[in-house]
Amino acid sequence: MIKSSPAQQSSTAIGDEAVAIGSVAHKTLFCRMLLDSYDPYRPAVIAWPALAPDALARLNGLPFWDIAVATEEKAARRMQALADMTDDPLIREAVALNAFEERRHKDVLGHMIRSYGIALKDEDRAAPAGDARWEFLRTGYGECFDSFFAFGLFALARRSGFFPLPLVEVFEPIVQEEARHNLFFVNWVAYERVNRRGLGRIRLDVQRLAALFVQAWGRVGMAKSDDKNFTRTGGAAIGLALKPRDFLALCVAENDRRLAPYDPRLLRPRLMPGIARAVCRLLPS
Repeated sequence: MIKSSPAQQSSTAIGDEAVAIGSVAHKTLFCRMLLDSYDPYRPAVIAWPALAPDALARLNGLPFWDIAVATEEKAARRMQALADMTDDPLIREAVALNAFEERRHKDVLGHMIRSYGIALKDEDRAAPAGDARWEFLRTGYGECFDSFFAFGLFALARRSGFFPLPLVEVFEPIVQEEARHNLFFVNWVAYERVNRRGLGRIRLDVQRLAALFVQAWGRVGMAKSDDKNFTRTGGAAIGLALKPRDFLALCVAENDRRLAPYDPRLLRPRLMPGIARAVCRLLPS
């Protein structure tokens, strides 16, 4: 891919240090962020805590485990497809790790489901990926949407005591990995865009906008379906009635908290936090 000149590159700056978006230094920064923060936990050796009958019933009653398992499977396949077609060795290594971690999320869910006897419908086998870059964009934007709300729901579950703290702690690394994935994704998109010219950049921009529209429209459809709406069913299931403004503010705060440990020169996801902040200003306290 053709590199842009320094004059054409935007940059992030902290004090006297700056990293040009799209530069080799930027690529190294966002790839090493993902690779160096890898957590080597193993799903097969997780000690699942014993649950009291009421807690076990609540866990079995959550309606989204089928969707969660299928989502992780699809994400892993799509990310691996992009890794397989990526020429740059550092980006390929980082995207392959992203795919591995998504598969590991599915493995964690699988061990939990077996440990607690959760009944699932027939597993939804993910179709082979088509255009790998398009599928990666779809998946990345979808995860940015979903995890933004999941951060808030996870904080609510922790506060409410809906599940025992040892069970909540099992899922902490998974939730934090999603924050890392989002950070990697938005920087990968920015890097790719700067390093494209002419029709290549136009094609990427069209794919980005289309992926955003598809994922946003899909979530509108899910919002109308009680059994597929993770945010609605998750919030209702843990028995918390929180004002929309308070919940959005919590999601923003949790999103900022989870991204805070990483190099501030990296771009952050802006769409969902920006929308949430704007809506919060319009909603009554």
